[in-house]
Amino acid sequence: MEKDKLNILAFESSCDETSAAVLQNDKVLSNVILSQEYHKSFGGVVPEIASREHLRRITDMTEASLKKASLEMGDIDLIAATSEPGLIGAILIGLNYAKSLSAATGKPFVPVNHIHAHLYSPFINETKPEFPFISLIVSGGHTLLVLVEDFFKHKILGTTIDDAVGEAFDKVAKMMGLGYPGGPLIDKYAKDGNPEFHKFPVAIIKNAKYDFSFSGIKTSVLYYLRDSNFSTLKNEKLISDISASFQHAAVKTLYNKVKKAAKEFGVKDIAISGGVSANTYLKKMFKSIEGNGYRIHIPDFIFTTDNAAMIGITAYYKYKMSKDKDYFLKESLSVKARPRLDYNNF
Repeated sequence: MEKDKLNILAFESSCDETSAAVLQNDKVLSNVILSQEYHKSFGGVVPEIASREHLRRITDMTEASLKKASLEMGDIDLIAATSEPGLIGAILIGLNYAKSLSAATGKPFVPVNHIHAHLYSPFINETKPEFPFISLIVSGGHTLLVLVEDFFKHKILGTTIDDAVGEAFDKVAKMMGLGYPGGPLIDKYAKDGNPEFHKFPVAIIKNAKYDFSFSGIKTSVLYYLRDSNFSTLKNEKLISDISASFQHAAVKTLYNKVKKAAKEFGVKDIAISGGVSANTYLKKMFKSIEGNGYRIHIPDFIFTTDNAAMIGITAYYKYKMSKDKDYFLKESLSVKARPRLDYNNF
């Protein structure tokens, strides 16, 4: 007989966050995250360092998450981990650790697609999206626009043809000498800036109305900094104005595509997830249309960046919706990690 309440232990290690979480069904009991600070001095994530740090800390994260949830390993019914996409070495640490626990305890193991996890992270909220809904997934590595018709029934409407939006934020911040990661820094400076200071381009892609492009905005910022003698005139006010103008163009690009898709497919629920969904200007722009009949779903800040709670809730729905529960009892010995998202299997 299937249990009414499943205690789920989940892991996320796809990049530079080591995270473990415990959920009871779709309720988060604990969500412990260790963000690696070592990479800031390199201006980006170093895969080998990330993998070694996951290996060093994952047991501590597991113990901390169980303790915070007031549970022991024997109370866990289901184990889950990120299986793709991401840094392959980093993924393998969390994946193999979780598979080992599954094999040792005899508990079912659920492999979780990292992008699925971002997509379903708004379901952690008390008010959940209603099907069908439009999902915008925005992070340092991904920019996807998806029509979600039901659980694990997705149609990708558009993706980026070059940089992900979070990557563009990082690169623009680097151009201005702000540091890494760039998204939070651009957001911080933009709050005191004028979004109409300079008009950076909002990309329009012919014959691909839902695809995104951010290389043009990035290049436009580069030329502006060069032509305006930014390195000599650089001051906090100028940084704030450029940040606000760039942020406006980038967010407007996202907003226009989402609004168009919602109108075309007659969808009123819009879910936004991934690290860039924490951007305050993005939240403000999308929240402005709630009075027009749209319902906007954005997870709390702690669930926007990479975290194990989103892995756990996705595993819960994946296991719950499956007609073959025995499949997951064999997964600890059979699942393989892949470094990139397979769109055909999305």
